[in-house]
Amino acid sequence: MKADKRLIDTATGREAADFVFKNVNVVNVFSEEIVTADVAVTNGVIAGVGSYHGMEELDCTDRFLCPGFIDAHVHIESSLAAPFEFARAVTQSGTTTVVADPHEIVNVCGAGAVRYLLDATENLPLNVYLMLPSSVPSTPFETNGADFTAADMAPFFSHPRVLGLGEVMCYPAAVAGEETVLEKLALTADAGKRADGHAPGLSGKDLQAYAAAGIGTEHECTTFAEAAEKLRAGLAVLVREGSAAKNLSVLVNGMLDSDLPADRFLFCTDDKHLDDIARDGHVRWNVRQAISLGMKPITAIKMATWNAAREYGLRDLGAVAAGYRADLVLLDSLKQVTVNTVYKDGRPVSERFAGLRAVQAPEAMLHSVHFRDVTPADLALPVRGPAHVIEMVPYQIVTRHAIEEVPAQDGLFAPNSDYTKLCVVERHGRGGGIAVCPLKGYGITGGAIATSVAHDSHNVIAAGDNDADLVLAINHLKQIGGGYVLAAQGKILGALPLPLGGLMSTAPWENIQDEAGAILAKAKAMGIPYPVDPFTSLSFMALPVIPELRLTDRGLFDVTAFAPVQP
Repeated sequence: MKADKRLIDTATGREAADFVFKNVNVVNVFSEEIVTADVAVTNGVIAGVGSYHGMEELDCTDRFLCPGFIDAHVHIESSLAAPFEFARAVTQSGTTTVVADPHEIVNVCGAGAVRYLLDATENLPLNVYLMLPSSVPSTPFETNGADFTAADMAPFFSHPRVLGLGEVMCYPAAVAGEETVLEKLALTADAGKRADGHAPGLSGKDLQAYAAAGIGTEHECTTFAEAAEKLRAGLAVLVREGSAAKNLSVLVNGMLDSDLPADRFLFCTDDKHLDDIARDGHVRWNVRQAISLGMKPITAIKMATWNAAREYGLRDLGAVAAGYRADLVLLDSLKQVTVNTVYKDGRPVSERFAGLRAVQAPEAMLHSVHFRDVTPADLALPVRGPAHVIEMVPYQIVTRHAIEEVPAQDGLFAPNSDYTKLCVVERHGRGGGIAVCPLKGYGITGGAIATSVAHDSHNVIAAGDNDADLVLAINHLKQIGGGYVLAAQGKILGALPLPLGGLMSTAPWENIQDEAGAILAKAKAMGIPYPVDPFTSLSFMALPVIPELRLTDRGLFDVTAFAPVQP
C-alpha cells in the first residue's frame, strides 16, 4: 500500500477519520492481547488504534473487533453458488478473504473458467485470490472436460490476484519428479509465487521429496501425527472443517496436547455447502469450534486471519492495525464468535453489495452435460466371488478398500441397505465410459441419487438400490444441464439444476439453499446415515487421489497402489 497523506493526517489526529469504532475491545494478533481503544478508518484503511474522533462514530462498548476471516483453501464451486452469490453468503459470517482453487470448474471448462472467475470476482466485497489448478485432470485414469497445461496457466501468473499453484494432487508424480509437474512448479517459482499441497498420508522420504519440490501447505491431514510430521517438513497445515471432511477436532485437540507452535496452522473449509454456511457460518465456525475445544480465542482468531495472510503474502490483511485494510468483524461475544457486523474496506458489507450485479457467465459454460441416455443394461455388474468394495468412513472423505461377498441375483450385483450400487458416467462427450461398483456405508434405500458434482473431473456419479431409479436420475441430469437429482419408485422426487458447468447455480444463494435443503431432507429420509452428506460425501467417491479406493468413468482405482484395480 502506497503512502496516503490523509491517512497519515488521520493517524496523527490532525484530521478526523471517516469512521471510528469507539471503545471497542481490539483483538491484537501481534501481541495476543485484547486492548480497549478507538479504531480509526480513513479511505477504507485503518489509520490508527488509540484515541480518535471521526465524522461518523459507533459506540462499541463491550464488543470485540477482529480482522476479517480468511479461508486459506476453498473451492467456490462446492457451495453450488456462482461467485457473486457465494460472496454474499460467506461475508455475512465474517469471511472477507478467500484463497480459491477453481479446479472444479476448470476440469469442466478449461482456461476460460479461470478468466470468468477472475472477471466475476473483480469488484466483489470479498477479496478473492486464485491458485491456478495444478492437476487438471487430477490423474490420467479418468476423463474430464478440458485440460489445463503449464502453457495454459502461464499467462495468468502475472495477474495480481493469482497467488500461485493450486493443490498438487498428483503427489506421486511430484515425488517421482515427472516433467509435467516440475514444469508447473518451475513456472510458479519463476513467478515468485507459492504452491499448495494435497498429499494425504504422505510420509518419510516421499514427504521430504514433496517439500523439496516447493510445496508449501497441506490440508489433507486426518491425524495430528500426520500434521506434526508435515509441519516439521516445512509445510503450513490447513485445519479443514467442511461439509464432508471434518478434521478440526482431531487436529485442534492435538495442538492443545502438544508444545508445537500454532503460527503455521491455518483454517480452511475446502468444500462447504450453503446449508452449512447459513446455519453455522463459514470460517467463523472453525474459529468457534476451536475455542469450544479449549483453544484460546486469540489463537483461533490468529489462525483464521494473521496466519493465513502471512502464509499467502497478503501484506495488508489479517490484523487490526494502522496501514491494514479495514476488513473487520465486530463481535458481540468473543468466545461464541457471535458476529454483529462485517466490514469490508471500512463499510458494512451490506452497503458494499448494494447496486452490484453479478458478471454473466459465458454461454458455453452453461451447456456442459453431454452423454447418451443410460439404460439398465449399462449398469449391470457381474459378480464372481468376493468383490472390491468402496467402504465409506464416517465424517471423512478417505475410504477403505474392502474385498467382501456382496449380494447377487442371477450372477449380477443386487444392492441392498448395506451395499449400494455406485455408478460413474462420463458426461463431457469424450468417450461415454460407464463404471459400476458396490459402495458400503451409504445406506440409501428405495431410490437413487445422481449428481454432476463429482470431484474432480465432474462426471455424473450416482448411487441407489435399484437400476430403474438410477437410470431415471442419471438421465434427468442431462435434461436439466447438471445438478442434483433424487428419484424413487419411478418418479423424480427433487432436482436442483446447476447449469454453470454442471456445478453452480446463478440463482440467489437463499434460493439455492432452500432447494438444496429440501432435496437433502428427502435424501436423508431414504436411510442415508447421519455422518454421510448425501451429495457432498457422494461427490468424493470418484476422486482418485484420496485413499484408498475410488470409482472413475474408467473403473475402480486403487489410490494406495496408484493403479487401476484389475478385474
